[in-house]
Formats: sequence, structure tokens, C-alpha cells
Amino acid sequence: MAEAKKTATKTVRKTATVKKTAAKKAPVVAPKLNDATYATGKRKDSVARVYLMPGKGNIIVNGKPAAEYFRRAVLQMIIAQPFGVTKRETSYDIVAMVEGGGLSGQAGAVKHGISKALEKIEPELRASLKSAGFLTRDSRVVERKHYGFRKARRSTQFSKR
Repeated sequence: MAEAKKTATKTVRKTATVKKTAAKKAPVVAPKLNDATYATGKRKDSVARVYLMPGKGNIIVNGKPAAEYFRRAVLQMIIAQPFGVTKRETSYDIVAMVEGGGLSGQAGAVKHGISKALEKIEPELRASLKSAGFLTRDSRVVERKHYGFRKARRSTQFSKR
């Protein structure tokens, strides 16, 4: 009976390790984009590497279509803003790799990267992008926690007794 228990635990351990290895994801590999214009966009803690090339208006973020990656309509609208201002909705395809931060920061980083890449391709668009505020990096980052406080500025609750 003791032998049966040992073999049962061994098989359970083996299946558990198989499940763990299957759960690992392959890293996102940067595609070889030789003819593309590259720009880096940043917002909060997010960094977006954006490749812009002539095309039909397809946007791919981290290997997925933008509508699938950014499911909220607001985030999709944020990404499309530079094209709306410059009237280039169907002129360029975009491949973006984003990391860090949350979805809102990532959408802002992609928007910043698209704006910088559009400016590189067509320098005459700089005035419209600059007046819309798309070329300015939003550098607001979460403040660090300070010693003796519960959060960055929130102190402990006062107790009279």
C-alpha cells in the first residue's frame, strides 16, 4: 500500500510539471521591418516601440489587432487620434510592441509613438501634431511610497488614546 501511494504522488508531480511548462508563453519577437519608420512613445511607466509603414490602416499591438488588445472603445479612440488630426486614417500600417504600466498608459504610449513616427515621415505634420499636444511626453508617474507613511502621502490614522 505504501508503494501505491509513492507512485501516485510521483505521477501527480509529473503531470503538474507538464502543466507548468505548457503555461509558459513565448516572448513577443520584434518583426523585421526594414522599410518602416521607428519611434518610441512613452507615458507613465509604459514604453511603446512603434513601426510605421505605408499600408491600409492596420494597427497591430503585441501581435494582436488593436481592437482585440485594447478592448475599450476609449483606448481605441486614443490610438486613432493622431491619424484623425492629420487626416491619414488609411495611409499607414502600424506594428507596436508595448510593455510596462496598464492599458491606459500603454494606449497613451502608442499614441505618442505614432505621432513621433508620423512627424519623422512627414515633417509638415509637426505643426498640427504639436498643437494637439501629441508630441509632448506625459511624464506623470506614480509617486514612490515614503518612509513612515501608508502610501506616498497618506499618513497613519491619528489616535488620541
